[in-house]
Amino acid sequence: MNISYNWLQNYIDTQKSPEELSLILTDIGLEVELLETVQTIPGGLQGLVVGEVKTCIQHPNADKLKITQIDVGGPELINIVCGAPNVRAGLKVIVAQVGTICHPINGEPFKITKSKIRGEVSQGMLCGEDEIGLGTSHEGIVELADATAVGSLVKDYYNSKDDYRFEIGLTPNRADAASHLGVARDLAAYFRIPYSLRDVSAFQEGKQEGVAVDVRDSYGAPRYAGVTISGITVGESPDWLKGSLNTIGIRPINNIVDITNYILHDLGQPLHAFDAAKVSGNVIVVRRAAENELITTLDGVERKLSAEDLVIADAQKPLCIAGVFGGAESGVNEKTTTIFLESAYFNAVSVRKTSKRHGLKTDASFRYERGTDPNIPVYALHKAALLIQEIAGGVIESSVTDFYPNPVNSFNFTVSYSRVQKLIGKEIPNREIRAIIESLGIGVLGGDQDEFQVSVPAYKVDVTREVDVIEEVLRIYGYNNIELNTQIKSSLNTTEKPDKEVVLNQVADLLIGNGYREILNNSLTNLAYVDNPDTAVRLVNPLSSDLDTMRQNLLFSALTTVSYNQKRKNGNARYFEYGKTYFKTEGGYAEQQNMSLTIAGNLVDEQWQSSNTKSNFYHIKSAVDGVIKRLNISGIRVEEITGLYFEYGLRYMKGQKELVSFGSVSPANLKKADVDGKVYFASFDWDLVIKIIRKNKIKFHEVPKFPSVRRDLALLVDESVTFDRLMQIAAKTEKKLLKEVNIFDVYKGDKLPEGKKSYALSFIIQDDEKTLNDKQIEGIIKKLMLNFEKETGASIR
Repeated sequence: MNISYNWLQNYIDTQKSPEELSLILTDIGLEVELLETVQTIPGGLQGLVVGEVKTCIQHPNADKLKITQIDVGGPELINIVCGAPNVRAGLKVIVAQVGTICHPINGEPFKITKSKIRGEVSQGMLCGEDEIGLGTSHEGIVELADATAVGSLVKDYYNSKDDYRFEIGLTPNRADAASHLGVARDLAAYFRIPYSLRDVSAFQEGKQEGVAVDVRDSYGAPRYAGVTISGITVGESPDWLKGSLNTIGIRPINNIVDITNYILHDLGQPLHAFDAAKVSGNVIVVRRAAENELITTLDGVERKLSAEDLVIADAQKPLCIAGVFGGAESGVNEKTTTIFLESAYFNAVSVRKTSKRHGLKTDASFRYERGTDPNIPVYALHKAALLIQEIAGGVIESSVTDFYPNPVNSFNFTVSYSRVQKLIGKEIPNREIRAIIESLGIGVLGGDQDEFQVSVPAYKVDVTREVDVIEEVLRIYGYNNIELNTQIKSSLNTTEKPDKEVVLNQVADLLIGNGYREILNNSLTNLAYVDNPDTAVRLVNPLSSDLDTMRQNLLFSALTTVSYNQKRKNGNARYFEYGKTYFKTEGGYAEQQNMSLTIAGNLVDEQWQSSNTKSNFYHIKSAVDGVIKRLNISGIRVEEITGLYFEYGLRYMKGQKELVSFGSVSPANLKKADVDGKVYFASFDWDLVIKIIRKNKIKFHEVPKFPSVRRDLALLVDESVTFDRLMQIAAKTEKKLLKEVNIFDVYKGDKLPEGKKSYALSFIIQDDEKTLNDKQIEGIIKKLMLNFEKETGASIR
């Protein structure tokens, strides 16, 4: 659900910023999932100024062009070539000077540049409506009032100002908040200030007979109101109305439809306008559909109705599906002059079943399904009718028909101050509880006794019991205002922290979820597989010469498993193993806990839908990085390695200790274990892992409400420059807003200078407190480019 910040100001007077309101709304149960700035006019008319045409002469080289001299309030007049038929001396106009960016109704924004048009210099543009987002007219340039001050800003002339859109994740129980009025009511309760409704006393009923109403199903339509309005002119809506709808993501259509949409999002009350000329028999019939009765809806689809569907019909045919979707044949168009305006309270269950049956979800059904206010339809009708009179020139022809045989009463039940305090867990003063309840529009009946009666208005469909009132009190009082108890009762637990088995299982779950299989190998191995025979732990009485030594690494255990499977035509390997290694020391013996990862063969098993992708170094690196991230280990230093295990690889250092080493296993080791192809292996010092995470502190931060931005750079660097080096430079350059640096392409080849390579990097930039603008983003990118060039000699491709 989208809510406009400026629209809310129609109901409540608060000086809180949009950012502050977003936090407050979330605290009181209306979670703001996104807050963004919205320009009611594309581009906000930025950079446009008022000018006066001082001279206007014929262009010597073009019959349809004029050369004008424009006063924009500067020391000199500027020359502008213009082709508009209505340009003339003395006219006040909208001027886009050189450097201004214009935002047309159709097409991409464009920048004004100094140019020559048919040999004459032009230093700007005189603007038409469609060229700057004001409207669709292309008949000529905009003519401003004669009294308009030269040099003043056009955005001030049109009172163009930014709005802010709150995207609220409305929970199903909060039907009362599905409108600007509903949100304003909650904010008024939080601030303990009044909210104001528009005065509709100017509404005057007509004396003529309008469209008659015949309600035949009071279960489906407990309340049905309507009025006939004649003499309307269907056309474009005024700017304020179009701007309000655009802010919340609703496309303006025409003034009548726009008013019904406005009331829907303003009050939460759906309305529907029927072209009265298309209502056969001049009567509206609210009834159940006949089984398999047909209706063509506004989307042009012919639908078969069920006998359980409630429809709004005339004397002959259904006109719309009640509370769900309008019909194509009775809708308002540019020829409509008289309408019947409907405002109803439909049964929530009936609408929900019909909506689900036909697979139709609309703004109206969204509200009706959850329950609308049964006591607002006539007020909404009055407000809409007054707007139609004001905007479309209508005349209220008839009296208001209001079918409401069984009024919906408020919910009355007992609440206790002591139970409120007990369930909330805090002794809130009785007067504070009462004030909150009353600020929410709930009547309090009774004195200072512990128990009292409440009268809950019918629009609060989810507040029907004492516990519901307590929840209302708590969300307005504030969950954050309930202090934690200083005494925490717990039993003694001697389990070592962190629990090694829990950590082990968490990482195992991660790896299994990524396609790895756990292997368990014998700790006994061949002496040929140890790293250092001098520190090897030998068995005194081995069972065989192949198992005469305690292993010093997990590498050959993994390679033995790979070899065994390759010989059985199962060459694709993704393994992990927890296991100990053993060493002889000066003082005796030592053992160390390790974890290994192994990848070999193809990335996925052979299948007809995809080609065979060979595993590579980056797959093992991705797995290692995933484990590091899951363990929340930071502050790692990266070093390149070769030698004992690897043909090439990396090691991650924590301080002066090696946390993990990984890479491509050297051909000599592969040959020793009788393994074909490439194998990629990683070995973690698991004892060090446990030691590090014992010191970890979990930090939480809010999920960002503002969008991130991605920018890419291609850098030409020396072959010695590593990606890790570039990451370090980027992190040092922008510490606050730069969230991620990724590499998505590396190129080496004869198209580049010798000793060079190309890196393609992506940068994710995000501000947790506001939406970034282009100027900020470009500033960060320029600093990154400058520092890359300065510290590595990189050049931007």
